[in-house]
Parts: sequence; structure tokens; C-alpha cells
Amino acid sequence: MAKTILVAGFGPGISAAVAEKFGAEGFQVAIVGRSADRLSAGVRALEARGVKAAFTADLGDPAAIRAMVEKVRGALGPIAVLEWTAYPPGNLAGDLLTAKPEELRSLFEVSVVGLVAAVQALLPDLRSEKGAVLVTNGGAGFVDPDVDGTLTQYGLMGLGLANAAKHKLVGLLAKKLQADGVYVTEMMIAGTIKGTPFDQGSRPTIEGSTVAEKFWELYTARTELRTTLK
Repeated sequence: MAKTILVAGFGPGISAAVAEKFGAEGFQVAIVGRSADRLSAGVRALEARGVKAAFTADLGDPAAIRAMVEKVRGALGPIAVLEWTAYPPGNLAGDLLTAKPEELRSLFEVSVVGLVAAVQALLPDLRSEKGAVLVTNGGAGFVDPDVDGTLTQYGLMGLGLANAAKHKLVGLLAKKLQADGVYVTEMMIAGTIKGTPFDQGSRPTIEGSTVAEKFWELYTARTELRTTLK
């Protein structure tokens, strides 16, 4: 039986490319996102590449995530791989000196709480399948004075905080799941993905297919914890 990958946070860039790549390699693919219209279009575009089903879910809501995982499992069987590209909507807490408490809490609903909830829901499958968790993150999460200066200057402080928390989370999950034979890795994107709304021509652009190919290399080699693409 073909293995199944759950691509969480579906959009036109990285996640679409990952769905296409893993589907082409023989995986059953389930895509998850907020927009039913976008998901339907994604299935139509990628069904020849192994995308079998689409599921809507709020990836910042643990209860919704658990329910979604049960639906995917019921439709496609055990889930061997989770690819997490989901990120908080909008520019939350851009200035930490004026951010409202609810903005600060919202920063971590997808980046930390949602990812943890997904791993917890998938844990029996990940263990039995000796599976993998593939996490997409952004260069804003680097602990670096120059990065901090840029984020502060352009009102992106919340983004840096959320990405840094996810960066740490990946390392903790990797250590915790290593004994179970579950591989965890993170792709740090130090640029923008070509063709997405963030592609404004001001930063280096990276093809979504480049990210997908690298994720496949990481998944098959199962050695590297973190990789940066520029």
C-alpha cells in the first residue's frame, strides 16, 4: 500500500510543489488548508500526481486538527509523513511594544500549538510507519542581530518571534522522536518563494520545486536536522 503524506497549509508555492513531488514518488497526498476553493483547485491541478483528497481545517485549532487527522486516516489509511507549511495569518504583533496580548497569543497558535497538536494526533502513525515530520520555516527565525534589526525596522517582530519558537520546537521534537525512529527536519527559507504574494522583487526568490526536491532528499537520507535555502 502506498504511503500517505499530509501537506498542511496548502498554497501555490512550497506546499503545492511538495504535494506534486511526493505524489510523483508514489505517495498518496492529502492537502489541508482554510480555503475550500483553493483546495479544490489544488486537487484538480495535482490529482494526476497523487493528490487524493483535500480537507479544510483551522490549523491553529487543536480540536479541528484532531478531527481532520481522523478524516484523512479514514480516507487514506495511516499517515507516514507530515509536511507543515502553515503560518500565522497577517502581520501579527509587528511592533512588540504596542502589540495586544491577543496578538501575541495568536502568533503561536499555528506555529507552535497547531504543529504540536498535529504531531500528537499523528503519533501512532508516525511511530508505526517510522515516519517523518518536514517543517517549513522562514529566515526571520534566525537568532542574528542583523535579522533582528531588519524585523524591527520593517515591523515584522512578531514574525521573527513565531519563527524562532518553531525553530526551537523542531529541535525538541527531533530529540524526543528520535528513539521512535521518526525523522524530524526543518527547511529554513532565507528568501521568498517565486510566484507567491510575498514575491515583490525585493529579496532573492526560490522556486517551490527547489524546496520540494530538497525535502525529498532530506526525507530519503534522514540525517540532517536543518537546512537553509537562499
